[in-house]
Amino acid sequence: MLKIDLLRHGETTLSHTLRGSTDDDLTELGWSQMQQTIDQSLQAFSQQQAQWDVIFSSPLKRCRLFAETVAAQQHTPIFYDADLQEMHFGDWEALPTKVIYENEPELLANFWQQPTVFTPPNAENMQNFHQRIAKSMVNMQQQMLENSWQHALVVTHGGVIKLLKCIALNHTLDDILKMSAELGQLNSFVIQDNASVHLLKE
Repeated sequence: MLKIDLLRHGETTLSHTLRGSTDDDLTELGWSQMQQTIDQSLQAFSQQQAQWDVIFSSPLKRCRLFAETVAAQQHTPIFYDADLQEMHFGDWEALPTKVIYENEPELLANFWQQPTVFTPPNAENMQNFHQRIAKSMVNMQQQMLENSWQHALVVTHGGVIKLLKCIALNHTLDDILKMSAELGQLNSFVIQDNASVHLLKE
């Protein structure tokens, strides 16, 4: 059984906006949110189980820089996967939802309710987002099996975690925005033989 712990990045300088591919920085609070979660996990490992065998990370700074620090401290191999990046929001990148609502209230409401049908202008659609996350899971599984790694830390984004929760819980992808993925928190999954994911715990 391959276990993956997905860590969402903490608060960023643009946390009040929709930023998918926008490469903003963690705030001090954002870094400490992640560090506290990792410290708690490492303490649990020392009591009952082995730590992570490998770290996979989105290449965006809000994930990568923290992942590199953990990898260095724990002497763990690290790999970057562009497919683990957040959904790209097109013309809505780095805009506060308040501004979007003032300019395109109907489209924003439609996107919140049916993101598989309504895509922000010039943004990545939900189907393509789903495909690249599925591809990332397949590649991750293959790499872990080839190296006999059982347990991975994956530093990534809220949309990625929410999409995997939809899949694991057999929800439609239109429910993605109803899923939880708190800043700086872990969500644990197992990767099954066919590269599908199963939620281990909330």
